[in-house]
Amino acid sequence: MDVEVKIRGLMMDPNSGTPIIILKDVNSEMMLPIWVGAYEANAIALEIEKIAPQRPTTHDLLRNLLLELGATVRRIVITELRDNTFFAVIEMVKGGGEKVTLDSRPSDAIALALRVDSPIFVNEAVMSSSHAARSEEGIEAEENDEWPDLIGDAGDLPM
Repeated sequence: MDVEVKIRGLMMDPNSGTPIIILKDVNSEMMLPIWVGAYEANAIALEIEKIAPQRPTTHDLLRNLLLELGATVRRIVITELRDNTFFAVIEMVKGGGEKVTLDSRPSDAIALALRVDSPIFVNEAVMSSSHAARSEEGIEAEENDEWPDLIGDAGDLPM
């Protein structure tokens, strides 16, 4: 079973300076952090803030290509956590109704999902097995753990 999530925010890991996407279960307080690259975090932040770049980004290009081919993104799913690496798929439907599933990095899938307004899901086993998954209260209540402070809006993400 898959758990629907929304982006709770973007933050920076103070130890490594790496951006983190925080996904929150829409039906509970469970959250899942995913460390991503700076370029991917920037692509996500641009779309969250609805900032249009002068030229299309790679994710904009992918969205435009899908639209031109008559395909739609049904949803994206973060499917697996293996060796501290998350895996995802993009579930699409071609113009003729044929279903297609593409392997993807979670950050790219999330950036695309934001651009095409498709839902984001996490496999329930990934959500529950991730030792880093915590409730929102747990993040705010723990002062001396490895969680950095939330940085506010995605537009505040230093890039």
